[in-house]
Amino acid sequence: MKPHRRKTLGIIIFIAIGLSATVGLIFFALGQNINMFYTPTQVAEGEVETGQSFRIGGMVKEGSVAGEDDSLRIEFVTTDYVSDVPIHYEGILPDLFREGQGIVAEGSMDLAGVFQADRVLAKHDENFMSPEVKAALDAAGATSENHAELSGN
Repeated sequence: MKPHRRKTLGIIIFIAIGLSATVGLIFFALGQNINMFYTPTQVAEGEVETGQSFRIGGMVKEGSVAGEDDSLRIEFVTTDYVSDVPIHYEGILPDLFREGQGIVAEGSMDLAGVFQADRVLAKHDENFMSPEVKAALDAAGATSENHAELSGN
């Protein structure tokens, strides 16, 4: 092989290895930052590992919100009207957070089966529900209107 072809081949191999390493590192970094969305039913069925960071969405179950006056710690239950998941959160909740409304919480499950939320997001107006929450409720065959009809409210 001629010296200039060997040099060209070396450059091409070096570039290919560099690009492969770069793409591999990008996919690794993206995989570490993916925050998957799960419904309460998926969580209750054990699709999520303890300690894995993810988002859970559903409706805040009526009568489930409990907190202390002298603390920012609050406990509530999110539901998709099939399964319920208890959530603990310490912090300031969004102004529009209330029972019977759609929420998305980010955090992880602990060993006791309680979702430890790092962040809680609530709907921002009367006509909005997170697309993930709406899709999950539709897939479960339940909406807040259907639930109210079923319970006789």
